[in-house]
Amino acid sequence: MAASCALRSGANGPLEVITGAQIRQARELLGWPPTRLAQRAKVHSAIVRRAESVEGEPPVTVYQAALIRDALERFGVEFTDGDEPGVKLKAKALKAK
Repeated sequence: MAASCALRSGANGPLEVITGAQIRQARELLGWPPTRLAQRAKVHSAIVRRAESVEGEPPVTVYQAALIRDALERFGVEFTDGDEPGVKLKAKALKAK
C-alpha cells in the first residue's frame, strides 16, 4: 500500500498533516465542486473524493496530497492550526474576489 499523509509546511519548517476535513472545507470555501479541485490539482476526481471522505488524515499518497494542497494554496487558501485545524482565504485572495 502506498504511503499516505497530507503534509504542509509549518511555521518552523516541519511538515504537518492536512486533514480530509480541511481539504473539503477549502474546496467549498472556493466554491469548487470536487471535479474542479481535481482538475486544478491534476489528479483524478476519485483521489479528491477519497481525500475528503475522512475527517482526519486522508488515505492518499504524499504526492497526491501535495498536489491537492498546492492547488488550494495557489488559489488563496491558507491552512490554519488554531485549537482545531481549519482553513481561510488569504487577505490578498479576498481582495481579488
